[in-house]
Amino acid sequence: MIIIRELKTIEEMEQVQELECKVWEMPPTPTHQTLTAVKNGGIMVGAFDGNRLIGFSYGFAGFRDGKSYLCSHMLGIDEDYRSHGIGEKLKLEQREIAITKGYDSMHWTYDPLETRNGYLNLTKLNGICDTYVENCYGEMKNVFNQGLPSDRFEVHWHLTSRYVVEKHLPNIDWPAAINTISFNEVGLPVYVGGIEQDLNRPAYSLAVPKDFQALKAASQPLAMDWRIQTRTQFQRLFKAGYATVRLQPNETHNKYIFVKKDTLALGGETK
Repeated sequence: MIIIRELKTIEEMEQVQELECKVWEMPPTPTHQTLTAVKNGGIMVGAFDGNRLIGFSYGFAGFRDGKSYLCSHMLGIDEDYRSHGIGEKLKLEQREIAITKGYDSMHWTYDPLETRNGYLNLTKLNGICDTYVENCYGEMKNVFNQGLPSDRFEVHWHLTSRYVVEKHLPNIDWPAAINTISFNEVGLPVYVGGIEQDLNRPAYSLAVPKDFQALKAASQPLAMDWRIQTRTQFQRLFKAGYATVRLQPNETHNKYIFVKKDTLALGGETK
């Protein structure tokens, strides 16, 4: 049985370090940093199988435009336990703790071409994104990020809004397609742009590869083309007032769905 609970001690922070090294194959966050953060408004949540830490989610206090929020900086899960819903359980526990500490929003980033993360963040948790950050962390050396600009979506999770609490489903019927996907002679997905159009429809879709890590391993130039092509379209949609609200899995690819941000029930917080 997997147990999810808040972590507060230096011994627990050391367990997190060990898991960080295993997941990302890079030096971990210092314990003096994580321990100080959780003593000053931050939150560290762990998932345990018996005494073994197999997942964690770490966030610290953020502040922007006169408002505080929880910046959820890292979420890592042992490879043997992935695709079992543990990430969702960690985020939901983090949300409950955040609300008790007085937060009503949580922010975090992820690579928009890593669609497993997109499905969790948008489709399952009802997070939204209308912010794109080019090369957010500069050149990264770990196995997941090396070789490409570290572009990121910044997800906003409106913790006590009706959109999240009541699991609102946006009106995403019949989205207009921004692009399509073809497959080259070795079966790799290729970005195919649509006709440039004014952005005035209720909903849009943008197709992305199903397994970006496999694509990167097979063709770095093709992966780079996906990064640049999608960067342009994401930024264009966000500038026009759209937010991405869903990641829809398909057999051969996945799709992001966009609607106008001002149609979402993000206000009216209720606890």
